[in-house]
Amino acid sequence: MTDMTIQFSDDQAVAFDSVSALLRQAGVDMEDGLLQPPMGEAGVMAVIGKAGSGKTLLLAELYKTLERAGVEVVSGDYESRKKTGRRSLAILAPTNKAASVLRLRGVPATTIHRILYTPVYDPEYERIAEWLAGNGEQPEIEGLTEEAFARAAAFYEKNKSIPGALAAAGLRGSDFITGWKRREDPLDIGFVDEASMLDDRQFEDLKEIFPNLVLFGDPAQLAPVNQSGSMVFETLPKPRQLVLHRVHRQEADNPILDLAHALADPELGFEDFERMIEETARRDERVVWGQRVEVDLMARSPVLVWRNATRIRLINAFRTVHGAPEDALVEGEPLICDGLELPLKHRKKRLDLEARGLIKGAQVVYLGPGRKPGFSRLHVMGAEDPQVSAASIVKIEKPDEEEPFIPYAARMGATFLHGAAVTIHKAQGSQWDTTQVFAPDIYAAARMGRVEAGQPLWKRLAYVAITRAQERLIWVVRNRLAKPTGPLRVDDLKAAPAAALTLEMQEEAPLL
Repeated sequence: MTDMTIQFSDDQAVAFDSVSALLRQAGVDMEDGLLQPPMGEAGVMAVIGKAGSGKTLLLAELYKTLERAGVEVVSGDYESRKKTGRRSLAILAPTNKAASVLRLRGVPATTIHRILYTPVYDPEYERIAEWLAGNGEQPEIEGLTEEAFARAAAFYEKNKSIPGALAAAGLRGSDFITGWKRREDPLDIGFVDEASMLDDRQFEDLKEIFPNLVLFGDPAQLAPVNQSGSMVFETLPKPRQLVLHRVHRQEADNPILDLAHALADPELGFEDFERMIEETARRDERVVWGQRVEVDLMARSPVLVWRNATRIRLINAFRTVHGAPEDALVEGEPLICDGLELPLKHRKKRLDLEARGLIKGAQVVYLGPGRKPGFSRLHVMGAEDPQVSAASIVKIEKPDEEEPFIPYAARMGATFLHGAAVTIHKAQGSQWDTTQVFAPDIYAAARMGRVEAGQPLWKRLAYVAITRAQERLIWVVRNRLAKPTGPLRVDDLKAAPAAALTLEMQEEAPLL
């Protein structure tokens, strides 16, 4: 195995070597840095482990080793049309948030949707992109100074983002990206994080694009709702499932992970688990035994629930205490993208919105109305270019009412539900510094006695919910809501480094 500055556990080392052997069959020798043309498909392999077992660390080290070996990393923001013949790697996650967690660790991840589509660059500015990517000489562009080129080169050297580099040179997204198109050519090697969220159709799509695919997933999470409790990596032959058993050293002193792993005890009942949480909260401030839902947190970190009725009640309580009118949204209200309602003839618009982060499950903050009726200005959490303006259909659900109230409705566009509370199923793939879990819903699941894939449903729900917390877990045991300490705000939303460009929709033209 390649000499590492980090210390792998035994099962991490075995997994690293197994992935290395898999890629060697496909012509990529990570140990010797020897890259050959594709030698046939290596197939699919999965690295499986619970929270804290070191999956992300392993993924990051595999990426670094492949990059040192000369493998080209493909991002979602630019891909040269010049065929270099180099071997390539794309690192994917199902959601914006999951991809942003990897990017914070120095891994250039993008969403699955983003890699399926490629941006179409204006030919003039594509010459700059080719130069930045090392495929040509520095071009001469009217209006761009040597200082602007130097800023672009310095940004790209540090961040490996073509749009960010062009923004550093003083350009806007609308200057150089003219649209998006569906990827036509297959890629090479794909790493997919949060693979427990994949359904069979997505898995088949990925196998069509990547002849060499490595999945990273947590078997203790909830399977997609249409998967009957099974996860795609469970269908692989056992030798292709690499299991990480040990909690990694950096995660050893983590009370949240201790609680998550305690759920594996078949003798542990719900009441036992709650006593364990209460005892942990007495000695460690990272776990809180909450008597009420903290409404201030709901604007950026939704309360996690099991039942839809609970979700709708909490959302309406949140809007009530903030004095939100029934017929309009307030700046700073959280939303969740529920998909795109666009006919087939608007395929280009769909590609544009999906590529910019408006995919099902995306967490969004409402910034205000757009310049035309039915449009909203939005901040897409976790997206590389978060500021978006889009035709919107916003649905506010009411307790005991079948039909939602729709304060904003373009004829077609991106649809949104309120995001102050979300179901645990929809929270998969996301993490927040502080996470609130509504415990009465977990208790209701325990009382029902349902089992999913051999595990009590309440344990799977609890596991997924508490492992969404990165720093602090609030286990809310009472059906109460705290008062807000101030109004909703948007001044805390900062654009990512590459987001000086907003990639706004052209003139907010109606979607006819």
